[in-house]
Amino acid sequence: MKKELIDAARDVMQFSHSPYSLFRVGAAVLGDDGKVYTGTNVENASYGLSICAERAAVLKAIANGVKSISACAVTTDTAKPAAPCGACRQVLLEFGPNMDIYLSGKSSDIVDVNLSDLLPMPFTSSELE
Repeated sequence: MKKELIDAARDVMQFSHSPYSLFRVGAAVLGDDGKVYTGTNVENASYGLSICAERAAVLKAIANGVKSISACAVTTDTAKPAAPCGACRQVLLEFGPNMDIYLSGKSSDIVDVNLSDLLPMPFTSSELE
């Protein structure tokens, strides 16, 4: 499944709308329905309105009825793999606190990490009780 997710993320990265940063990103998530959902980053001239690839993929999965996500692949054009930003880590946490994350860049190196390692001491719904 890791290769399928990475390939899907790499395929969708071509549709990135990143004219400002020139930092193309593709993401693919595995939903609890067994399907793969993809997203790419979409920038906006008003930078704060941009959306990251990871969040785009999660939102697509949720809009299709997914309740939890078990894995996420993130691909970039950089030499080394890049990890999700803090906002994306928080959104991923909402749907899969023990999610497997696969990171890849231009090289064939793949970094496997668990979301709990990327977001220690997370803010969760238990803090709202």
